Amino acid sequence: MILGLVEGIWVARIPGLKGRLHLTDGLLGLSLPIGPAGLVAVMPLAGRLSDRLGSARLCRLAGLAVAVLPVALWTADTFAALIGVLLAFGVTGGLMSVGLGAQGVRMEQAYGRPLMASFYASFSLGGLAGAVLGGLLAWLGARSAEVLAVTVAATVIVLIAGRSLLGESAGPAGRVAARPHRRTARPGLRIRRPSGTWCRIRPWRGEGPGWRGPGSSRLIALGLLALCALIAEGAAASWSGLYLRDNLGAQRGIPAAGFAAFSLAMAAGRLAGDRLAARYGPAGTVRRCALLASAGLASALLSPDSLGAVIGFAISGAGFSCVIPQLLSAAGRVDSDCPGGGIARVAGVGYLGLVGGPALIGVCASLVGLPAALGMAAVLGLCVAAFAQVLDWPLRATVPGVSGTDPAPPAGSRSR
Repeated sequence: MILGLVEGIWVARIPGLKGRLHLTDGLLGLSLPIGPAGLVAVMPLAGRLSDRLGSARLCRLAGLAVAVLPVALWTADTFAALIGVLLAFGVTGGLMSVGLGAQGVRMEQAYGRPLMASFYASFSLGGLAGAVLGGLLAWLGARSAEVLAVTVAATVIVLIAGRSLLGESAGPAGRVAARPHRRTARPGLRIRRPSGTWCRIRPWRGEGPGWRGPGSSRLIALGLLALCALIAEGAAASWSGLYLRDNLGAQRGIPAAGFAAFSLAMAAGRLAGDRLAARYGPAGTVRRCALLASAGLASALLSPDSLGAVIGFAISGAGFSCVIPQLLSAAGRVDSDCPGGGIARVAGVGYLGLVGGPALIGVCASLVGLPAALGMAAVLGLCVAAFAQVLDWPLRATVPGVSGTDPAPPAGSRSR
């Protein structure tokens, strides 16, 4: 929620900073991708830090850094300072995202049920709250002292919440098991398996599953699905208002309603995502949600009036809401003793779509028109639905008896 809150405050601050720094549209356009680019660039490092330092420690450290950024974002007085703050936001946000994803995987293991969509719902609700708070601060003409109060409150929340994060080996009901991490445990040490039997630590080599080790094909497939999903999601979010204004002739606040409906439906969909995952499984949930997202985009493009288009964009937001949480949860389970590496790799590939997706749609729109370009986003949603079975591929343990990956099904049984 804190991560979403800070992002929402930044979005609300953009118009004020443009006027304060006398930025042209071109300079503002150059600055906006700096944060997402820093987020993508830090992903490989974030995975290593999560697995070496522990996801709980990474969340606490990155969370404190993110909490102090509102003051820097609000008081940036030069274009160079703005670039530096946005880069810092992207890097710290990327570190925190990977740490939170790894914590989400451990929480799912501890409770034995899907939880990731609820955590993403907290991020969405934090973003909405940050946008409202940032707009209120801008309307009141708030200075650094008022924004500092927000930073202090966010820091206190991070310190309190950080105390309850799980350790690197969570047992039932969230208890931390006294099991050594396989990267730091001495080779030859005997440890207790979750089944109750004992085994010896094998010498560890490498950096987790990686792109060439066990589970690499699953990570590559999940990364490609995340790329397609985030290109389509970014296209729907970034271009909905322009489509409503230029193609349907919507006036006044109607173009903004497209993005607002998309965001609210995404937050609501994530609140229900865990129940869907428990009922239909990861692959079934992703398949249904991707089909819903494509249907929503198609209905928005086929609607002759702005109201129908806004409803279509809302439907697409509800559909996209649960796709990325399930993909990252599956990436963390490829090697659930070290989930940060898998999450960072898949998220890094996927966020390339979030960074470059709106620009790609813009290029396509200049060639074939905006409706056809958004239609390509709907086709990408269909591709995600068609290959959602990747999430149910069986996993093989990278270190037998030590890794927390999914066990092989008993002989003669069918894996779900």
